[in-house]
Amino acid sequence: MNRLTIMLLGGALLGGCGADQQGAVDLAGYEPYRQQALEIAQTTIIADTHIDVPYRLVEDYEDVSKATERGDFDYPRAVAGGLNAPFMSIYTPAELEQEGGAKAKAEELIGLVEQMVAGAPDKFAIATSWADIEAHFEQGLISLPLGMENGSPLEGELANVEYFYKRGVRYITLAHSLSNHLSDSSYDEARPAGGLTEFGREVVTEMNRLGMMVDVSHLSDEAFYDVLEVTSKPVIASHSSARHFIPGFERNMSDEMIVALAEQGGVVFVNFGSTFISRDSYHSRGVLREERLRFMQEKGIEDRDDPRVRDHMEAFGAGQPPFPFASLQQVLDHIDHIRDIAGIDAIGIGSDYDGVGDTLPVGLKDVASYPNLIAGLLARDYSEAEIRKILSGNLKRVWQVVEA
Repeated sequence: MNRLTIMLLGGALLGGCGADQQGAVDLAGYEPYRQQALEIAQTTIIADTHIDVPYRLVEDYEDVSKATERGDFDYPRAVAGGLNAPFMSIYTPAELEQEGGAKAKAEELIGLVEQMVAGAPDKFAIATSWADIEAHFEQGLISLPLGMENGSPLEGELANVEYFYKRGVRYITLAHSLSNHLSDSSYDEARPAGGLTEFGREVVTEMNRLGMMVDVSHLSDEAFYDVLEVTSKPVIASHSSARHFIPGFERNMSDEMIVALAEQGGVVFVNFGSTFISRDSYHSRGVLREERLRFMQEKGIEDRDDPRVRDHMEAFGAGQPPFPFASLQQVLDHIDHIRDIAGIDAIGIGSDYDGVGDTLPVGLKDVASYPNLIAGLLARDYSEAEIRKILSGNLKRVWQVVEA
């Protein structure tokens, strides 16, 4: 393949944007695996099932076919990291369920991905099948498959599942931060359906029929088990990690859920966000969330983007300890844990780049950083065959089963 020459920082592994001195020390231990990691990254399809580029760009557009100063993704960094198939997240805010406009927002974001491809057809191509991804890999193109984060754009019409399938969407995360007309959400204290709604069950069946992957990230535990009861195909968690390390954080998956998903042939695609990986990171952000809620309730403010809220949180944050970023080693701990309880076939990558703000771990700060992950896996005695399963082989298997 025609790939850009990888520029190494001082002969060491890539630290990614924002890596600090401690991160450089941590990565130094992986130096013996640097060359092998780079070779694997450049000769293997690397698929990442959740990258929030579209929503980042719809808020503030920039040309990601060129190097950008903002965000976690652009073409040069993707090439440097060996990234071949980032699922573009078609994310619609949960509030649009009640406000209206969810389908229109999804249409806008799909159009934006199409615009990315039209503007750089020598770099990007939309993929709607695994065969597309393999073909694009041979052509030296980065595939942009689509995953819809939040089922609200279906707007209660079962026909919209096939409509979005024809628009290129190949998985749907049934809910997001609030419960919706398909499913209860892990983030929402209100659980009106007690799992999936009846319409949600119909949607899962229709997705099975069409060959669209069902994504259980963000769902309540009850909804997760409802999905496993209804589906005839393996399902995915497109960007979730192991609850074992952050007890009580329902957004991650319990050991029992991981095992149940794997027993049906599904895959957990590990989220890199520090608050998904590290208990210290999770609790640090929890302090900020609680203070924001307290201030908004005290002042009777409903909009978290209100300037008064922003000013207060800036002042409050200045008095807090520095945010404790997770480490690459902790991300590897999650991968180890899933392997130990469910097997190597149950693991993939769902980084949530461009979706978790400034919370990315040291050593995994952007899409140039996948060789660091590979070096870490090599250091923990994962074989090349196992690493290739994590990078894309397990996604290939699930996607092809669902396609069939």
